[in-house]
Amino acid sequence: MKITRIKMHRIVMLFVTTIVGYGLANAQSYSLQQAQEYAVKNSINSANAKLDVDLARAKKNEVTGIGLPQLSGSFDIKDFIEIPTSLVPAEFFGGPPGSFAPVQFGTKYNASAGLTASQLIFSSDYIVGLQASKTYMELAQKAESRTKIETITSVTKAYYGALVARERFKLLEINIERLDKMLKEMRALNSNGYIEKIDVDRVEVNYNNLLVEKEKTLRLINLSEALLKFQMGLDVNQPIILSDSLTAFTATLNEAGNVKANPSARIEYSLLESQNKLNELDLKRNRMSYLPSLVAYGSATAQAQRQQFDIFDTKQRWFPIGVVGATLNVPIFDGLQKNYKVEQAKINLFKSKNTLDLIQKSINLEVNNGVTAYTNALVTLNYQKKNIDLAERVYNTTKIKYDQGVGSNLEVINAQASYREALVNYYAAIYDALVSKTDLDKALGNIK
Repeated sequence: MKITRIKMHRIVMLFVTTIVGYGLANAQSYSLQQAQEYAVKNSINSANAKLDVDLARAKKNEVTGIGLPQLSGSFDIKDFIEIPTSLVPAEFFGGPPGSFAPVQFGTKYNASAGLTASQLIFSSDYIVGLQASKTYMELAQKAESRTKIETITSVTKAYYGALVARERFKLLEINIERLDKMLKEMRALNSNGYIEKIDVDRVEVNYNNLLVEKEKTLRLINLSEALLKFQMGLDVNQPIILSDSLTAFTATLNEAGNVKANPSARIEYSLLESQNKLNELDLKRNRMSYLPSLVAYGSATAQAQRQQFDIFDTKQRWFPIGVVGATLNVPIFDGLQKNYKVEQAKINLFKSKNTLDLIQKSINLEVNNGVTAYTNALVTLNYQKKNIDLAERVYNTTKIKYDQGVGSNLEVINAQASYREALVNYYAAIYDALVSKTDLDKALGNIK
């Protein structure tokens, strides 16, 4: 039995539908908010941002540890294969004046065990470094917030894309069903001799084109959902159900109104403020490097000297040594190195202030562009909605005329194609409007 292309397509689609249905039975349902929350917890970028915060916290604790007491222990043991020789005046032993006699002092085995402690009393580098470590911690936390915002934005756009792809698929199914009905009617008319075969072929060509487009759209759905799962940090092989509807999001599309940029609401601006603060601390550190540093220390050591290897014999005596002291380092002249480091820190501070001013202007421009893009998207969406109404009216009128025998099937086909194109453009306009709204919300700092 010969299988036509249409029948083969139906078999394939039945198989695909069965597989998809089996997958959806084990799929997890996500609203947009749930998808965003899942991504913030599980995406690779979010995980790395959290690790950066942990890293910054560890660095902060490391710097703090410099100002805490430092304690170390040591143990040293020596076996003098040859005891060191010293020269002493020979006349001590009855020799001629001016001559020297070699003598060996010490024992073959020597050991020492000690405990050393030190405490930083004052250091300008430590004081400023402690302040900088706190700012660095803030910088890492703000970077994590920026990653969160970018993740939410990416997931939102991907979610919209997946919803639009599914709506397009539903649209194609409706059009295929409508054209399939018309094709059956025309085949019956052709069999009874009322219309020519070319009229049937013309409809079948359009029907086949819709079947091909439906297969492409099905692959587009898989691709858009794979992108969404990738942005979420979800296994791309895991089936997913989108519980939110496109119409619910479309209802939120209102005019932007009078919006004003607020750079302080943007995490990028806050990040640069922290970077600027770090540059200020770097300048402060270099200026304070002319100050002296003071460290107190102390050590307690015991030594053992033996002719035999009985270092650990408790009956033998260990000789104690103890010392306490302090070291004051006073910089006097370093070839003007500190002076030039101060100049470099000033330049970096000026650059960061210029960058801060630039990002403020960039945010203002981004908001203006966002308002313009969103407004244009809404205008386009409204016109596309009107086009749908017009195209549907034309199709219905043309279909009635054809059913009454006063119109041609070519007019019906063209009207059907125009209506389908209007719907495709409408859903594309919805996606553009939703994405533009998301970009505007991000520019205004509304996404947290």
